[in-house]
Amino acid sequence: MKKHNFSAGPCILPQEVFEKASAAIMDFNNTGLSILEISHRSEAFVSVIEEARALVLELLGLQDKGYQALFLHGGASMQFLMVAYNLLEKKAAYTNTGTWSSKAIKEAKLFGEVVEVASSKDKNFNYIPKDYIIPTDTDYFHCTSNNTIYGTQMKSFPKTQVPLVCDMSSDILSRTLDFSQFDLIYAGAQKNMGPAGVTLVVVKEEILGKVARQIPSMMNYQVHIEKDSMFNTPSVFAVYTSLLNLQWLKKLGGIAGIEDKNTKKAALLYDEIDRNPLFKGFAEKEDRSIMNPTFNLAEGADKTTFDKLWKEANINGINGHRSVGGYRASMYNAMPIESVQVLVDVMQHFEKIS
Repeated sequence: MKKHNFSAGPCILPQEVFEKASAAIMDFNNTGLSILEISHRSEAFVSVIEEARALVLELLGLQDKGYQALFLHGGASMQFLMVAYNLLEKKAAYTNTGTWSSKAIKEAKLFGEVVEVASSKDKNFNYIPKDYIIPTDTDYFHCTSNNTIYGTQMKSFPKTQVPLVCDMSSDILSRTLDFSQFDLIYAGAQKNMGPAGVTLVVVKEEILGKVARQIPSMMNYQVHIEKDSMFNTPSVFAVYTSLLNLQWLKKLGGIAGIEDKNTKKAALLYDEIDRNPLFKGFAEKEDRSIMNPTFNLAEGADKTTFDKLWKEANINGINGHRSVGGYRASMYNAMPIESVQVLVDVMQHFEKIS
């Protein structure tokens, strides 16, 4: 039986994407070849990656606005390094809202001065800092839009006089934003867009080429743009599956269509967390993530009983990260509201028998 998969990533994808990707493993578009063995230089795959790159810009509303979409290797962790390699000449500004932004700061310090303009570390990252000042003499400002471990999410983004860089790994394509306010967006595919093994980078070309250092080819965004994301062999299967997911999202009405579904899922679960005396939320209410609700059991609630109930209900992946404990129900784009209702039903049954 198919489980209700609340895993933080790699995560659930639409059933039709699984089916089409599975068929392509045996025979890709009637070529007589598997997607796993097709040449990345073949016309068949070049059309895949070109459509995927174009569809990203279309869904984000960034066509013909000076942006390029790239599919690269190395995950968001590689982008912690690449962003600084390409953009940090002297000094950069960062907010620290959790584990991943902390790692991004660590990498950036290899290339120049890092000003930590705000941090929520004082409360174990359960909120998003606000009303901070971004120095105008920095090369860029970096933030993380959604924090999977702590279940927090930026609801708005600061106006800056310097390029705005955002790690959107866990909420890319999930909510409507003015994406033109960002100069560089990056995201590992395995949260909301595809399988592990490929990373999306969307970059405004005009911010590149301004650092004095020599940048190795594999680290250089301009090289990847010139080579159409094919400087080396791309992650063919991951790119193809991401394309299927992008096509699925467009059919649903794009980002606006999925945002409505995501908002309803989040409201359903958060309402139960707030109503049920056996649970308490981790993140501050105004900063709660619609992707990764985090919660704990109230004092005295029986963890053994609750864990038994959700496992019997065929629920997977809701244990919280070890740094927070408790529970985390990741509800990415492909998560159906019916699965969220199953979790809510379990929580309500737990209340009745406790």
